[in-house]
Amino acid sequence: MARGFTKSILSYLVAISIVVWILAPILLSLLSAFIRVEYYYGGSSIIPLSPQAYTLDNIRLLLILGAHSALIRSFQVGAIVVILSVILGIPAGYALGRFILRGGGTVKLIILSFRLIPVALITVPIAKLLLTVGLYDSVVGLALVHTALALPFVILITANIFASIPKDLEEAGLVFGMSRFQVLLRITAPLALPGITASALFAFLISWNEVFAASVLTLTERTLPAFVISALGGGTRGVAPDPFKFAAILFLVLPAILIMAYIRRYLIVMWGATR
Repeated sequence: MARGFTKSILSYLVAISIVVWILAPILLSLLSAFIRVEYYYGGSSIIPLSPQAYTLDNIRLLLILGAHSALIRSFQVGAIVVILSVILGIPAGYALGRFILRGGGTVKLIILSFRLIPVALITVPIAKLLLTVGLYDSVVGLALVHTALALPFVILITANIFASIPKDLEEAGLVFGMSRFQVLLRITAPLALPGITASALFAFLISWNEVFAASVLTLTERTLPAFVISALGGGTRGVAPDPFKFAAILFLVLPAILIMAYIRRYLIVMWGATR
C-alpha cells in the first residue's frame, strides 16, 4: 500500500516537473512581451510585480512595423499548404496504407528522405526557379515550397491511418453495391478524419514555423517568422530590445497554441487509432 502511494507521488512529481520545464519558458516569454523596456533591463526581478511595469507599446510597435500584414500572409500561406497537402497527400497515403505494394517500406523511406535534405541547400535553386516562372516574392510561390516540405509527413501520417482501418468495412460497402469512391467517401474518410485533421495541422505548423525559405524567397511578402527576423533581428537598424522580441514570440506562438488546443481531441483519437 505504502509502496503504491509512494510510486503515485513520484509519478505526479515527475509529471509536474516535466510540465513546468516545458511551460515555464513559454509563460515567461509571453509575459515578458508586455514588460516596459526600462523595467526589463533595470528591474531587480525577472518578472516585475508592479502593474506600471507592463504596457502594450511592444505590441503596438510590431503592428506599426507591419506584423499584422505578415500575420495575414502566414495564414494565407498556411491555408494554401493545408489544401494542397490534403489534396496531394491523402491519395498517396491511401495507396501506401491500403494496397500491398512491392517495396512499400522502401517507398516510405524514400518519401521521408526528402526531408533529410537541408533547406539551405535547395533554397537558392528554388529561388532561381521561382524567378523564372514569376512566383518569387509571392504567397503562392512560398506556399508551393512549404507544401513540398510538409507533404512527406502528410503522406506518412495518412498512410498509417488508412492502414489501421479494417478492410472488412470497405469490403462490406462494396458488397452492398457501393463504388470504391463511395466507400472511400462514406466509410473510410469519416474513420480517417482524425488522422487527416492531424496531418493538416502538422502541415500548417510546418508552414507557420518555417523561416529560412521564407526569408530567402520573399522580400516584401514576408511571413511572420521572416518578418520578425527582418524587423527585429539586427542589421543596419540595430538589435531590437528583448521585450520587442518577446512580443514577436507572442505573435508566433499564440496562434499555434490555440490551434493545438482546438484539435487536441483529433490528435488523441489518431494516437489511439494507430496503436
